Amino acid sequence: MSSRSLSDILSRLTVDRGRAPYDLLPTSSSRSVSPKGSHSTWRSCLHVLAVRRRLRTVLLVLALLVTASVTAITYVLNYPLPPLYTRFHQAELALPQHDASLPLPEGRHGRYLWVANHASKCGWGNAMQEMFLNAYLAYRTNRAFVFDNYTWSRAESDYSVYNLKLIPSRIPLTALIRGPIVGGHFPPGSQVPRAVIPEYFYEVCQDRTIIPSAEVKDALTDPSAGALIQAWTDKMEPHRCVEIELSPPEIFDEHLFADAGRLLDIWTHFSKSPIVQDFSWSHLVELAFDNNREVISPTSPFEPPLSSSSTHGLARYTAIPGLLVLHIRRGDFKGHCFDVLARRSIGFTGFNSFPSLPDHWHLPDDISDHDKGALYTRHCFPDIDTIVERVEEVRRTAEGRGLSQVYIMTNGSPSWVSKLKAAMRTKHEWTHISSSRDLMLNPEQKYVAQAVDMLVAQRAQVFIGNGFSTLSGMVTMLRMANDVPPHSTRYW
Repeated sequence: MSSRSLSDILSRLTVDRGRAPYDLLPTSSSRSVSPKGSHSTWRSCLHVLAVRRRLRTVLLVLALLVTASVTAITYVLNYPLPPLYTRFHQAELALPQHDASLPLPEGRHGRYLWVANHASKCGWGNAMQEMFLNAYLAYRTNRAFVFDNYTWSRAESDYSVYNLKLIPSRIPLTALIRGPIVGGHFPPGSQVPRAVIPEYFYEVCQDRTIIPSAEVKDALTDPSAGALIQAWTDKMEPHRCVEIELSPPEIFDEHLFADAGRLLDIWTHFSKSPIVQDFSWSHLVELAFDNNREVISPTSPFEPPLSSSSTHGLARYTAIPGLLVLHIRRGDFKGHCFDVLARRSIGFTGFNSFPSLPDHWHLPDDISDHDKGALYTRHCFPDIDTIVERVEEVRRTAEGRGLSQVYIMTNGSPSWVSKLKAAMRTKHEWTHISSSRDLMLNPEQKYVAQAVDMLVAQRAQVFIGNGFSTLSGMVTMLRMANDVPPHSTRYW
């Protein structure tokens, strides 16, 4: 256990009993939060017990508090603390563009966009898709994108409790990704300023303009991504430094990401922009892939590690011949599929709905509740028999020829994964089957494990995803942007 005292640990703790999707990549920060009031964290207040309450009532309340906290305290006492990614925060603070004396388009006279109300307390797939579009908006308006941590909790605590486990409250984005989104260089000749962190933004933008996103959004009716970008371009034009107020709604919200017609009108330019094409996973993520390469898909003796590749951006992630990757959501998705998606008749997400993909969601108008439930079960929360049947269907396609190895990206229990592996082997003599549960990860990699899964899925010969999952959607988006044949991306 860490040398920190229990009282110190608990003082840095945020307890969350809410539901989070499998995409969860909880995050951590030893980097200071911006000192400005507009970037202050939201905090909960505790009601003070009246002094005159009877002593036995006070003792009863204290007893209840102790009982409710005992599980979390037991965990803290018996398990090591999650990493705080200090070296990544320090590297972000030391980026060379954090220099106010730099000439335009950077420095104290440059133009900046800080989306303070970016998504938090949500899965990595949700946060990632919004991050890409926010960065793309900054790119389109020739502004330095202000990137923040991937954030589970905005509270000051370094740790949160989720499902009775400690998680880091924030993770620096550079522990997850590389490229222009997190301060990397744009292509030679580009005049777009490099991305910076909020601390530097507040240093050079003391005259910033704070804009509530509702000012733009309320004037539009179901706008497309392109319409939103144009509206924000016009709104921000007179201002050098723009901060989006820390309040809902987001610039790009869940309704936009659920609607392919609205989302994909920017695809032609967005997919070829440096925001997408120069995107790479972090060295931490790529190292986890290299260290587990024989677990994921055994190699030939002379295959070089990914980390030694001289290419950059999406070009690094070439297909691994023979590899089939399955994204199978379990856990919280059981309730999500029926309590949210089926009840509201929600279809595939926008990035899972490219017209050129072979599988599309269709919900008949006159479907009964029973048949509707069965349809969502098959496509959103398939059982083992359905998964095996679907794998065999895909294996018989032209794109499925030569598939010999399987990687299962899942949050299913080890016992459930073992049953799935056994069932798959009854239908085909796979040379190798592995899963997320088989990876060997160091403490820092453990909390970015979904990014490792996404890297594996990007490199699949065939990927079968969950059309309702934003994590599957981001894998699909990156595969499409990397010119992977659309028919090699399928859904349950």
